[in-house]
Amino acid sequence: MIYLNMSLNSAMDSLRLLTLLQSLLVLQVHFSKQLEDNQIPPSLCTGHPGIPGSPGGHGSPGQPGRDGRDGRDAAPGEKGEKGDRGDSGEAGVRGLTGDKGNPGEKGERGQPGECAVAPKSAFSAKLSQGLSLPLSVGDAVRFDTILLNEQADYNAETGRFTCKVPGVYYFAVHATVYRASLQFDLMKNGHTVASYFQFYGNWPKPASLSGGSLLHLVPGDQVWVQMALSEYNGFYSSTKTDSTFSGFLVYSDWKNSAVFA
Repeated sequence: MIYLNMSLNSAMDSLRLLTLLQSLLVLQVHFSKQLEDNQIPPSLCTGHPGIPGSPGGHGSPGQPGRDGRDGRDAAPGEKGEKGDRGDSGEAGVRGLTGDKGNPGEKGERGQPGECAVAPKSAFSAKLSQGLSLPLSVGDAVRFDTILLNEQADYNAETGRFTCKVPGVYYFAVHATVYRASLQFDLMKNGHTVASYFQFYGNWPKPASLSGGSLLHLVPGDQVWVQMALSEYNGFYSSTKTDSTFSGFLVYSDWKNSAVFA
């Protein structure tokens, strides 16, 4: 009986041992697979941390990332200082002619202008009855009775015409010759322009002598009639016959106006 119990206990111990071995074998197979897969349970890794490993090599560049979203607008910055003026650029190509604009409004009427008046100069004078004629050569004959002298260019006291308007003038002398022969000169600024002579032969009636000339004058020039010889002074004037000296402007030299040309 005792022997049977001992055998039974031995058998039970053997069965337990076998069960334990099987369990250990199953665990070994399970842990062997985990070791092969580097899957060590944390419960088995209870050692101290290892020494840090060496830095790894640089990896390959990654692919470009996507564009980020636009940021919010910042507050405006302060105004900067004015820069230096740049050099002038080259002239551009001339543009095309634009369209004709609309007519503008009519302007206000201007002030009345001055009327252009053509220059004038004319005179005529005669000897008065009983006038004493000069006897010396070089004296001007004073035609003392004014017939026309609107511009006052002729001086009856001196017998001289003074030019004010430049241009061409015509002068004429009509003389009645009586009691003596007559010779006179038409003078310009002291120079003889033309000479005239009429012989008197004790005729019962007076004779006549006439002459004229065109002269170009500038302002300040003077023209007069002068005795050529003292003994030839037969100018005569009466109620029925006269001796006259006349002159007038033919055309002027003022070319600054069409009226005066």
